[in-house]
Amino acid sequence: MRYAVISDVHSNLDALEAVLSDMDRRQIRDIIFLGDAVGYGPEPNECIELLSAKCKILLAGNHDWGVTGITDICCFNEYAKHAIEWTAEVITDRNKAVLNTFLLSEEEKEADVFFVHATPRDPQEWHYLLTLRDAEINFNYFDNKICFIGHSHQPFFIEQAPSGELITSKDEVHLNGDSRYIVNAGSVGQPRDGDPRACYAVFDNDRVEIVRIPYNIGSVQDKMRQGHLPYHLIERLALGR
Repeated sequence: MRYAVISDVHSNLDALEAVLSDMDRRQIRDIIFLGDAVGYGPEPNECIELLSAKCKILLAGNHDWGVTGITDICCFNEYAKHAIEWTAEVITDRNKAVLNTFLLSEEEKEADVFFVHATPRDPQEWHYLLTLRDAEINFNYFDNKICFIGHSHQPFFIEQAPSGELITSKDEVHLNGDSRYIVNAGSVGQPRDGDPRACYAVFDNDRVEIVRIPYNIGSVQDKMRQGHLPYHLIERLALGR
């Protein structure tokens, strides 16, 4: 059992192509997408089409549902709202329909893994899982050994030992037989942990690894300028925050 888990592409085609190229090099064929194909970046149509062609499972994120109108964007910050409105203008009807087919959550029973964009508890509410208390609560809302999430754009591992103790790590984890895990796969197209490189996770039997891939950030920023996207969104790409 070996596959890649990616999340939060956010219309960043250059970053998506870079991680897919790395997967080809590693000979990884099964790819799980945790949501937010669109928002922030300059190439939503291309990203939706490439994800649809490459991924075994496609989940929806809050930006995806914001574009389709399922999620109300009134509570989005001004930059996210601007990007959603811009995306809604340039996305094709066909790709908008594709976004509507993305699932809210899914599981791989054979691998004992649960996938969701935000949290297993009330996934449609788009809550963030940021603290150990958040993790403690959410462990009660899935039965699988591992739950993969995205949404916060910050990769991490939280292990729940049989005793209930919560143990955190950042780069990789070797799976213990009696423990359970929440794994944030980070963000392909909009990292926010201080590292601007594209980020994704590789699950390989008894190990999960966070992988960082450089890509041409300047190229994406140029495309964003051409689309008149907010300066704040353009600048933050190079800062990883």
